[in-house]
Amino acid sequence: MERVAHHPDYRSRPDRRTFNWRTVVLGFVRSRRRSNRRSAEGEPLFSDWHHPWLFFLSIGIMLLSSADAFMTLTLIDLGANEANPLMHRAMQQSMASFAAIKMALTAFGVLALVFLARARLLNFVRAGAVLTVVFSMYACLICYELVMLWEIQ
Repeated sequence: MERVAHHPDYRSRPDRRTFNWRTVVLGFVRSRRRSNRRSAEGEPLFSDWHHPWLFFLSIGIMLLSSADAFMTLTLIDLGANEANPLMHRAMQQSMASFAAIKMALTAFGVLALVFLARARLLNFVRAGAVLTVVFSMYACLICYELVMLWEIQ
């Protein structure tokens, strides 16, 4: 049997695939890899689709982190001290570096936890559940900072 080598331009029309917002929306709504490909496989670790709850938690954590940075800077101006040594060091350089480092560390942690949302940490708890705990801790921290602001003023 003879093989025929194709010329690089053998297609009759150009590639129709494009990447735009429609691609993102349809990729979210009609994601293909929500479960295993084969029944013999174990539980999938990575997938194309994540539960909307993870999106809510991720956005919520980033918003609470931003509020925490703003309230921390406000409390520092009113005479409070930063308890986190890493953030205290960043704050000594400049307020912009403090905010940038805080957002970058939070975003990296959130992305890692969403990527590994189905993984089990220490064979005990799913990484996605850790996002719920982090969100709750940030909410408590914001409440604590609001109480501190109320008492200082």
